[in-house]
Amino acid sequence: MTAPAPDSLTDPESLRERALNALVTARDRTALLTSCVEDPDLTAQHSPLMSPLVWDLAHIGNQEELWLLRAVAGREALRPEIDGLYDAFEHARSERPKLPLLPPAEARTYAAEVRGRALDVLESSAFRGSRLTEAGFAFGMIAQHEQQHDETMLITHQLRRGPAALTAPDPAPVEPFTGPAEVLVPGGPFVMGTSTEPWALDNERPAHRRTVPSFHIDTTPVTNGAYQAFMADGGYGDPRWWTPEGWDHIRTHGIEAPLFWRREGGQWLRRRFGVTEVVPPDEPVLHVCWYEADAYARWAGRRLPTEAEWEKAARHDPVSDRSTRYPWGDADPTPEHANLGQRHLRPAPAGSYPAGASPLGVRQLIGDVWEWTSSDLEPYPGFAAFPYREYSEVFFGPDHKVLRGGSFAVDQVACRGTFRNWDYPIRRQIFAGFRTARDGSS
Repeated sequence: MTAPAPDSLTDPESLRERALNALVTARDRTALLTSCVEDPDLTAQHSPLMSPLVWDLAHIGNQEELWLLRAVAGREALRPEIDGLYDAFEHARSERPKLPLLPPAEARTYAAEVRGRALDVLESSAFRGSRLTEAGFAFGMIAQHEQQHDETMLITHQLRRGPAALTAPDPAPVEPFTGPAEVLVPGGPFVMGTSTEPWALDNERPAHRRTVPSFHIDTTPVTNGAYQAFMADGGYGDPRWWTPEGWDHIRTHGIEAPLFWRREGGQWLRRRFGVTEVVPPDEPVLHVCWYEADAYARWAGRRLPTEAEWEKAARHDPVSDRSTRYPWGDADPTPEHANLGQRHLRPAPAGSYPAGASPLGVRQLIGDVWEWTSSDLEPYPGFAAFPYREYSEVFFGPDHKVLRGGSFAVDQVACRGTFRNWDYPIRRQIFAGFRTARDGSS
């Protein structure tokens, strides 16, 4: 049995307000990320893994034009000549600085003009007539797309050298977590995915039954302190803990610690958005690739959870036998539930947000850090690409590992119990950590 859709996800006026809020929130964040640095920083490529910030800015506007103005409203193209420049599949990120991109002022003007017209379309939408407009899907898709690029731009800010350009308050301090280290998730069937969440993307659909044997899962994500124990025990130098591909990767690239860490004066320091600080032991570990997460789990005598295990731990209520939208239920996240939306520029200490715990007591499943799973990205039974193959279908297969849960850099519109993220197992610049699991009921 799946969670019922709250009225705010089905009533037309509530949908209009929800879509407007999501679009405005995303654009405010885009403005912050692109106004806090000067134009040279916007046009520079801070890493070959990432686009120049100005490319993301115009790409956001171009996608909004393609889907809300052209596909939904049937309007003529504003700038058809730039479509190819901002097609993410036509040009690799490393090549984008060489393209004749719109300069910052022109990119801002273009995105603003598209947004003004898109809001007119929203105001007159009846949210019916096609699958794109049903329940405001296209507006939700575009808000999610912009927030995903905002997270990408935040990653670029982390990779950028120089003084800090962004500031945010730290998460509230909490007492050290003293609860159980792991939680038993009983075996049995549950409903995975969704067929009722109006803005769920194609790879989250359809809802289907999965049966998962009982397993234990960490109550909180693995912390920096726990990860340092792995490092101190020679984890990066012991091939027993690594897959052959992982061992080859860390040897080839000389990887000996999470990205942005360095050893100095007998302690580990990290660079975080232009600030150098001591690595806090109680925070979830961040900027580790899948190979590192997998090696730590092996060293600890455990393993990474499968994607199905992660979702069961995050959504299944064993009392009602129902899959909820979030670990805490069906209500949208609040600041008491999770660390989301770039409200902070770091994960909260392990054990934070007890109000966001699952019925079984698993904490921080949503927000703080993306969590690597052991699973490859694969379609669900009955999957159908919509509205375009390039969102999910072209990534299916063994090359990409699934991440779940979202990070502090994710907005709530692009984060829910069914949301699926993925990346190559070598990726470390993303805001990813992990938790571990083990088999059995004992």
